[in-house]
Amino acid sequence: MDLFKKALPILLLPFAVSVSHAQTADEIINRMEDVMRGESSYAEMTMTIERPRYEREMSMKAWALGEDFSLILITDPARDRGTAFLKRENEIWNYVPNIDRTIKMPPSMMSQSWMGSDFTNDDLVRESSTIDDYDHSILREETLDDRETWVLELIPKPESAIVWGKVLIWVDQEHYIMLKEENYNQRDELANTLDFTEIEEMDGRVFPTRMTLTPANKPNQRTIMKYNHLEFDIDVDRSFFTQQNMRRVR
Repeated sequence: MDLFKKALPILLLPFAVSVSHAQTADEIINRMEDVMRGESSYAEMTMTIERPRYEREMSMKAWALGEDFSLILITDPARDRGTAFLKRENEIWNYVPNIDRTIKMPPSMMSQSWMGSDFTNDDLVRESSTIDDYDHSILREETLDDRETWVLELIPKPESAIVWGKVLIWVDQEHYIMLKEENYNQRDELANTLDFTEIEEMDGRVFPTRMTLTPANKPNQRTIMKYNHLEFDIDVDRSFFTQQNMRRVR
């Protein structure tokens, strides 16, 4: 979705190698990351968890600096208000205000559900890197929702701690925004799909303001992340992303 980076040799289909591409997969991925992330950002979002018997909504704020620093603060509902998640380089922390405790999250927790949603902890704080932790290739070009896209295949590198066997992403050829992502398990079975829709201009950039994550084996449930406000290239530095600030940021 996230929101939220993905080891075997890549076997290209015969028709794929015959297509001439003006850009390499690595170049497309790098430009997409620049467009979708920026050097730094601030966002206000609403997450809706839809289940067959209930629906739950949560509001949050998020700050990010490059790939190594991010802070997410839950602002609503009241019972979760003040809960914060911090990524600082290779360390990830969770502050729980009800018990006034800061917990360092081990790698084993990264694949677990984030705040009861269909997103994982890794989706939201992005422990893995789309650029560094995967080998990339262009599979084909395809029209999706009336937009011309590249369909890229991402294969985790052997040394990366990633649960997926492969990831497919659809990148808009005009604006270099992600329009769709499919995650596959080690048995090459579809695990979930992330759709990026409601494309608008936010802070001078064309950006998908709605992300919908749907598990493949649970079609009656999904999690929707909606951007209500987004700013790029904000004035923030590493000193903002500390355990102390997790407790006081509002």
